[in-house]
Amino acid sequence: MQIPPLSPLPSSPSSSRVSAPSRRAVLATMTAAGAALAVGSGTARADAHSGPTVALTARPSAEAERLRLASALRASEFQPTGRYAPANTPLRCTVLPFDGLVPTLWIGRWDYYGTVKEPRPYPLKPGSNTVTDPHGGPMYFTLEGDGERAGVRFGEGSRPIPVFTLGRTTETAFQHRLDTLTDVPVVELHGPRTLVTLTRDGALLHRGEDHAALLSLLEEIVQAEQDISGLDGSSPLHRPKSGRFHFTEVSVVPAGVGAFATHGYNGFPRAYLDRATTVQGLRTRGWGLYHELGHTHQQMAYKPTGLTEVTVNIYSLAVQRALGQTSNLLLPDAKTGLAPFQSALPKLGGAGLVYEKSFGAYEKLVPLRQLELAFGADFWPRMHRLVREENPASDYTETAKRYRHLALYASRTAGRDLTDFFVNRWAFPIDAQGLTELAALGLPQPAVDPSALTD
Repeated sequence: MQIPPLSPLPSSPSSSRVSAPSRRAVLATMTAAGAALAVGSGTARADAHSGPTVALTARPSAEAERLRLASALRASEFQPTGRYAPANTPLRCTVLPFDGLVPTLWIGRWDYYGTVKEPRPYPLKPGSNTVTDPHGGPMYFTLEGDGERAGVRFGEGSRPIPVFTLGRTTETAFQHRLDTLTDVPVVELHGPRTLVTLTRDGALLHRGEDHAALLSLLEEIVQAEQDISGLDGSSPLHRPKSGRFHFTEVSVVPAGVGAFATHGYNGFPRAYLDRATTVQGLRTRGWGLYHELGHTHQQMAYKPTGLTEVTVNIYSLAVQRALGQTSNLLLPDAKTGLAPFQSALPKLGGAGLVYEKSFGAYEKLVPLRQLELAFGADFWPRMHRLVREENPASDYTETAKRYRHLALYASRTAGRDLTDFFVNRWAFPIDAQGLTELAALGLPQPAVDPSALTD
């Protein structure tokens, strides 16, 4: 489920206090710390004479990446610190802007339907800073740029979070942290492209899992969705998204909603954690997570409102194939006993057929799978790359234009005229302008009727 975009990012809360030192003091601090700082991306290390230091590498902003990818949602741009800020507690830190850029500190958890909905941003200054947040929470940095370096040394006020980092933390060490860092209500799991933020109570529900295996599986899921998105690195335009994808436990979801996606993160209630934070659950029953992550990859150009919960499952199906699962399009419906292919295909071409009204949620996904069956496993990667290269403009309200884009870009990707497939067989609402533009392409008819194909 995709929820409406969050409101514009808030300004810094009035309770923050930021003090700026002299330039001489900044240079002295930078000189003393520079040799000790390990350059990385959100990497923390301890220093014998002060608190831990986090090394940061600048990345494109989440909005810049959204525009490059032609996607509907901004993904995460947070660099985790492994630190927690208690509420109403002065937090001291020293900023080391090695290449001239200064990060923004964010404090708090994402929780769209909760009382406190989102983290609070605190712009920092070079040198010493003191920040006080009214709610507290895990701490993150953003640093917008292109590979520039900065560092932040923590002083008094913050506490370590129990963190498992793929490739660096042993299971024994993580379990020890869970047992000893009991005064922090948050636990995090860090992978190269993934960030999982849990409440302590939520994390303890499944603490016996193999967390290296869990994070490795999450990375595999991300890779499958990037592959179907054509993010093959063949050009700077087609490189994978910078930074991580953020999965976070939330306190509240609307009635009937299992999980959701919005700008910056995917939200999962505690009731879903048996599928999101266990290896077996995620591997065999994780469709909801595949789906919500899919919203982060979903392209805007051919996503009218009626397809928001349909084209997203291009990515869900790709994950199922990567994990060796049986496709949801081949599973029988509990009421009818028919799989979506079986129930949808007899309807095609019938009188009064309307794509958005005549088919169920999974039946609507069938024609999108048929395009792969007809024109190759690389159909959707090729279409994603074409859309990124041209990035046609459209607005959420322009339903007709987005349906036109779907038919036109699919036809161009296939190299075939798909008018009959979309309009006469599946009854997509392609308007007169779309029909004219499809005809103007002058493409040949498909050698085989795509609407007849099944897995």
